[in-house]
Amino acid sequence: MKKQLLLLLVLILIQNELSAQVKSTGVVNLLSGMTVRIDLDDNTNTATLTFTGPADRWFALQFGEFNNGDGMQNGEDVVYYNGTSLVDAVHNGIGVAPSSDSNDWNLISNTVSSGTRTLVATRLFDTGDTNDYIFNYSNNSIDFAFSRSSSASFSLAYHGFSNRGYAIDNQFTTLSIEDFEIKSNVVSLIPNPAISSFKIHTNSEQKIVQATIYNALGQKIKSIKKDLYNSINISNLPAGNYYVEVLNDSNEIILKKIIIN
Repeated sequence: MKKQLLLLLVLILIQNELSAQVKSTGVVNLLSGMTVRIDLDDNTNTATLTFTGPADRWFALQFGEFNNGDGMQNGEDVVYYNGTSLVDAVHNGIGVAPSSDSNDWNLISNTVSSGTRTLVATRLFDTGDTNDYIFNYSNNSIDFAFSRSSSASFSLAYHGFSNRGYAIDNQFTTLSIEDFEIKSNVVSLIPNPAISSFKIHTNSEQKIVQATIYNALGQKIKSIKKDLYNSINISNLPAGNYYVEVLNDSNEIILKKIIIN
């Protein structure tokens, strides 16, 4: 019993340590059908971008430190979806298409549901590329400028006034590892700790469409898209701490920690 209590206390201490080192903007609403969320992990110096937009056209996000009205300024960092991948680019000035640079974003998932595309990507705070914005964990806020195509097309062209906007001074909030999505969509991994398999349980009516398992370094181990309500086999994974990213059909992402013994 003493050993079990000691193990429980150690796990709680680890959980509290992790919780103090993850910050998030939460989901920021942009245009209709467009949202963005940025999570900063001080453990790994990694930023996670969750970006949603229309599935049938390009959509773009400028991020950094700037003022309202400073969209497309020369040298500003921007990403956009081009129909195939998330493009890492830099602005060349208003009215000029951005230039692609070295792609330092690792696209983890690209899913479409009900006409909305959800992109999840990660990159280091500081990539060493002078065209990339340097994320700073100590910053309290971040600014966004955004746009999308005015029609169903992945060819970059003038978007029009109604298809762009700004979200300035979005505050970062320190999260616990269980706070990666809205609390009403409770997801449980049972059993946890697990040995050879686990099941995903949810109290939401929304359908789970994908589950992705990552190791403690944030490396993708496996992605599951079928039989998500049956037992998920993990018998081939070494013991340790893992994270399960659960995506539902409303494009909400919930991140859960699981311990494999």
